[in-house]
Amino acid sequence: MTALGKLFRTTAFKLSVVYLVLFSLGAGVVVANVGARLHAVLHDQISETVDGEIRSLLEQYAEGGMRLLIEAVDRRVRAPGGSLYLVTTPSGDSLAGNIAALPAMETDGRGLVEALYQRRGDSDIRRHHALARQFILPSGFRLVVGHDVEDHRALRVILQRALGASLFWLVLVGTLGGLFVAWRVLERVDEMSAIARRIMAGDMNERLAVSGAQDELDRLADNINAMLERIGELMKGLEEVSDNIAHDLRTPLTRLRNRAEDSLRNASGAEQCREALTRVIEESDGLIRVFDALLMIARAEAGHSSDAVAEIDAAAILSDIGEMYEPVAEEQGASLVTRTEDGLKVAGVRELLAQALVNLVDNALKYGGSGKSVELTAARRGERVELTVADRGPGISTEDRERVTGRFVRLENSRSRPGSGLGLSLVAAVARLHHGELRIEDNEPGLRVVISLPGIPVRAGAPSRERATA
Repeated sequence: MTALGKLFRTTAFKLSVVYLVLFSLGAGVVVANVGARLHAVLHDQISETVDGEIRSLLEQYAEGGMRLLIEAVDRRVRAPGGSLYLVTTPSGDSLAGNIAALPAMETDGRGLVEALYQRRGDSDIRRHHALARQFILPSGFRLVVGHDVEDHRALRVILQRALGASLFWLVLVGTLGGLFVAWRVLERVDEMSAIARRIMAGDMNERLAVSGAQDELDRLADNINAMLERIGELMKGLEEVSDNIAHDLRTPLTRLRNRAEDSLRNASGAEQCREALTRVIEESDGLIRVFDALLMIARAEAGHSSDAVAEIDAAAILSDIGEMYEPVAEEQGASLVTRTEDGLKVAGVRELLAQALVNLVDNALKYGGSGKSVELTAARRGERVELTVADRGPGISTEDRERVTGRFVRLENSRSRPGSGLGLSLVAAVARLHHGELRIEDNEPGLRVVISLPGIPVRAGAPSRERATA
């Protein structure tokens, strides 16, 4: 397809043509209406003038008969202007006036009619247009009074020519303007298409150019760039998951294989085979939990669970988790304190939010130290709802708080304990899915982890409730 053909096929050019046609029609209607109104005004003025002349001449006729009427017509004929007069006998012979012959027109005298005439004494035999009225006198004589309209017809021709010239220049300028606009739009679209082809070829760092005009193409480019950023983040996460699976799951898989091989080689009885199978099942369960956690994180980061978003009571979820972990805290000799406010409504997925809080409480009991206190708090902070899990353990250093939310990240003091390093990764993913944030803060001593979520407003303040288990 040629470059000009591409221009003609663009939406911008088609819209320009549509607007041009509509504007031309509108301009034509306006000019035609102006011409019609001008014609009507001029016709009314001529009609009033002719009627006034006829009344004046009839008064002259009433006072002095035909002699005085002819004298009045002769005086008015000598005056400059476009007025026309003619007095004829019943047979049509001219007695006075500036019209060479009686024009063909109706004889009832009820209104103005357009007629062709020739001026008396004019060498030009061409007939002219006039608006005239004929009046028959009681004696049978005829009086014709009119006004030349050649100037008015010339004015209408000028208006028509002006309209034609205006429409011509309008079409020309509109076409050139439409081509220019289409060329500018096509240039930007071609640039976007070229960048899109480079992105499809594998260059994920490319982004669509933004002109800064804040027009619809800039808004489209901004949205596409944001989409590319999100796709890049998901692909980076996928690469990280793949790398983490390749590196961090190699050891448990190797251990699982070695134990199975050792059992096959050394097991001498049914009891030893049973113990070996039990250990293999435990290792397999641990791997399944890791893969389940990875799948849950991936689904949360991809937003696949957003369809299940509903209005939920965050305080009730935290209270249920606190009640569920009370026996665990009692077994470890720790105290579990739950403080919540009523009416803490958020928009979210109950299962994911509950799993995130379970991970935090499990970590707090696991690393918070035996005999220490763990506090669960749900409170409103302005327009947000904050769910807090705090312990009195060793905490996490400031430099490690950013990377501890990564997948399979385990700090040195936690490597001797069971776990996969995916707990805080899931919590961070769930917070992002709910348009919230995860904060890891110092509890002095210990660690305080806060999930801050956008809250649903309530009408009035709500009382708080507290349950403690030591």
